[in-house]
Amino acid sequence: MTTVRDTTRGRPLNTPEPAGKGPRIKVVLGKMRFDAHDVGARYIMRKLVDAGMEVVFIRFALVEELVDAAVQEDVHVIGLSSLTGGHLSVGKDLADAVEAAGLGDRLLVIGGVIADDDRASLKAAGFDGVFGPGTKAETIVDFIRTNVTAA
Repeated sequence: MTTVRDTTRGRPLNTPEPAGKGPRIKVVLGKMRFDAHDVGARYIMRKLVDAGMEVVFIRFALVEELVDAAVQEDVHVIGLSSLTGGHLSVGKDLADAVEAAGLGDRLLVIGGVIADDDRASLKAAGFDGVFGPGTKAETIVDFIRTNVTAA
């Protein structure tokens, strides 16, 4: 059987289980194949891990690979980082693929260089959280914790 690690080079970053805080939140975070700028995504990944979450980072992925990783890893959160300006079309494709895979109950977030004018379109496409330039990592961590716990 092929695993996400075999097909997409994803590697979970593990931290010790947080004591007394329940099960760890699992996140798959991806960068699309045409978007090579991953410093911001890696920074957010590290902050999520430091907050006690398990993160599988998929670099240079197709939408289908990101969704496959979410299914295989049984994640709570599916995140996309975009710095190239293709976030509207890729975001819509991702949201549609997440829904088609039966993962519509998972938290779907996107961050990166996203214009304020594009936020409403991304929300309408199905993203629960849209984080643009200047968003503090703590804001993203708190958003994920609050919304996964509420679900």
